[in-house]
Amino acid sequence: MTLFEGIAVSRWLTRLRRASKEQNRSDRRKARLLAHLGIDLVIDVGANRGQYARHLRDIGYRGRIVSLEPANDAYGHLVAAAASDAGWTTRRLALGARRETRELHIAGNIGMSSSLLDMLPAHRAAMPESAYVGVEPVETVPLDLVFDELRGGAAQVCLKLDVQGLEGQVLDGAAATLPRLALIELESSLVPLYAGETLFPAMTARLEQAGFGLVGVTGSFDDARTGQLLQVDALFAPRARLA
Repeated sequence: MTLFEGIAVSRWLTRLRRASKEQNRSDRRKARLLAHLGIDLVIDVGANRGQYARHLRDIGYRGRIVSLEPANDAYGHLVAAAASDAGWTTRRLALGARRETRELHIAGNIGMSSSLLDMLPAHRAAMPESAYVGVEPVETVPLDLVFDELRGGAAQVCLKLDVQGLEGQVLDGAAATLPRLALIELESSLVPLYAGETLFPAMTARLEQAGFGLVGVTGSFDDARTGQLLQVDALFAPRARLA
């Protein structure tokens, strides 16, 4: 290894350690928040193959999880992932502003970027493997119509949204549910990645108007070519529950 190569490797390892340290800090903060708010149910919307639910278990959350995923292939993997966890159930379901049948665009990155919305060039440029490779019809339903069924006997509910630009539409269908939530976690874009999505500043303002305060932000998707942060994971809690 040349001196130049050694320096490059050293810098890469330094960035990796820094990113790992930041992620560990974010995970600890989320675990404390879940415990502080007494969360006993997480409704995991846009679950894909169950990555988020496994993440919750990894950081120590032991309450109930209900994972919702509409895509056929991803849902099969999700069911398999949840099979050995008695506190983790699944539903093949998409949320939206109203009950209707729509086309779900399936993304090439194992469906992680699948959306009911058209993907914009900025997303494809930053992650070419996320380009759409197929379409499936799905029925969307408002959260308000299914919340009581999903909630069961839970007292403190966290709603997690990873719906690729549909966050605003899901909230449109959850007007009666919002006051009953103890925590919201959502992925939100800083620049337009899907046609018609609500960007992070407007989403923050909307949730603040509904009585929630921003309690945590972590970068989730960036353009490796430029270093520009494109999406964040944001946590919101009712202001009445905050210090």
